[in-house]
Amino acid sequence: MPFQLFQKIRNTIEQVVGGGRGVDEELYEELEASLIQADINVQTTQRLIGALRRAVEEEGIRSIQQAVEALKREMVAILEVGDPSTMGLKEASLPPTLYLVVGVNGVGKTTTIAKIAHMLQSRGKRVILAAGDTFRAAAIDQLAEWAQRTGTDLVRHREGADPSAVIYDAIRAARARSVDYVIADTAGRLHTRSNLMEELRKIHRVAERELERVPDEVLLVLDATTGQNAISQAKLFMKYIPITGIVLTKLDGTARGGIVLSIADDLKLPIKLVGTGERLEALEEFNARRFVDRLLEV
Repeated sequence: MPFQLFQKIRNTIEQVVGGGRGVDEELYEELEASLIQADINVQTTQRLIGALRRAVEEEGIRSIQQAVEALKREMVAILEVGDPSTMGLKEASLPPTLYLVVGVNGVGKTTTIAKIAHMLQSRGKRVILAAGDTFRAAAIDQLAEWAQRTGTDLVRHREGADPSAVIYDAIRAARARSVDYVIADTAGRLHTRSNLMEELRKIHRVAERELERVPDEVLLVLDATTGQNAISQAKLFMKYIPITGIVLTKLDGTARGGIVLSIADDLKLPIKLVGTGERLEALEEFNARRFVDRLLEV
């Protein structure tokens, strides 16, 4: 999973190593420009460069290899948000585990739901999908198609039905059928539509009442190719519903990659999953160190 705009950083490193140059002000400036171009916002870039400067001063770093490792350490620290136990997907001690999946249209939300279902089923888990985007008939049909392709049970109502009732019925069905997980779709229209955002609040309340606990995950799906706009989307969703983690889609060679750092640093939310392609298998649990190594492979 190479990141094209991080190639400039790698090239800078190779040139410095090849030329025998040490860590100097010119390198800081080159790295700063490269990080910003790679979709890391100014605030996070300054944090990274500041940490590198401190490491150079306090640790007596003289080689570029050591400087890169210091940069990697700070990147990992940014990405490992909060308690380590929050990094992976939570599983309820009392089934069913409920994942509410939210996000605007076009980010790959429905495909992500199918991928999560496939991942869990490959681990021997039983899954029900809940077609909670009753705002659009096409959304219900799309999820039904994915349910058929993945061999997953589906709970659906008619278009225009109360989405909270769909999630309620899915939880009840999961209990009756001894199913491990419920993965619920939600209305994906513009996050600026306040009525749909209020529906999210209602879904969350109904699910909490039926489960007798909060939903185990509220996953916000963001498109990595949208850059800083993804952060704006996230902040609006967070005003209405307690997001527990981020799923980043389309994080392949065309994405700049740095948006992952900006999201974690700005929102203080863990990245839970990343999608790297169209295949059902193209979804993986996020690993901060592995991701940073991919960014700064030399």
